[in-house]
Amino acid sequence: MLERRTPVHEDLIDHLTRTTVLPRNEAVRVVLDVLAYFDETTEDYVRRRHRELKSGGLVNSDIFERIAAELPHRAVAPPELSLRQIRRIVYG
Repeated sequence: MLERRTPVHEDLIDHLTRTTVLPRNEAVRVVLDVLAYFDETTEDYVRRRHRELKSGGLVNSDIFERIAAELPHRAVAPPELSLRQIRRIVYG
């Protein structure tokens, strides 16, 4: 199950195992959890945060303001690039 990781993240996993007390399997789990969290679409994020904040007793007017304040701080994935586009980035 945890073998879904790609070699691209091996350096991050190595870094976590060197700089924390996390064993490798936990570092892998943390990396996968963080990646999944930031892979969430804006729409899914808004719906999830609304549910969470509503269950915490907030009213919609406060919820919407809070979500609006949180959105600019979300990580945004870059658009998918073709091999040619990647090559152009590297070589101009």
